[in-house]
Amino acid sequence: MAGAFRDASFREKTAWAMAVLLTAAGAFYAWEVGGAWLAGAAAPPPSIKLAWVYVFIVVAGAIISMSTLGASDPKGADQAPDERERVIQDRAGNWSGYILAAGVIGGLLHYYVHRDGNLLFHAATAGLMLSQIAEYVFQITLYRRGV
Repeated sequence: MAGAFRDASFREKTAWAMAVLLTAAGAFYAWEVGGAWLAGAAAPPPSIKLAWVYVFIVVAGAIISMSTLGASDPKGADQAPDERERVIQDRAGNWSGYILAAGVIGGLLHYYVHRDGNLLFHAATAGLMLSQIAEYVFQITLYRRGV
């Protein structure tokens, strides 16, 4: 596995780094919201503090991971995406849009039935997070398949 990762393109390595980072940050967010939800009877209200912490984790992690990857492969970091990479990025972005739509539509349907705006907010946020993670997972899958 280590050899396969070493031979991966720069963009595949960045997809791995971002998938791991966003999964960890999303798990942190879910842990915080879930803990607050279990402590109360209903979904907790949106928290600007939690949103800022999530954004800080993602931005700081992205800067560190992309800087590290760029320093380890400066030639790969400077190259523009080739035609194959553009197709992979387009497909992955298209497919992840369906996950975003599912999260938002699910939240809207739940809101229509239960009138819980707090849960609507968290469902839309989860849809955004999951769709971004899925986009990187789809990219990795397509890179591995050699599309």
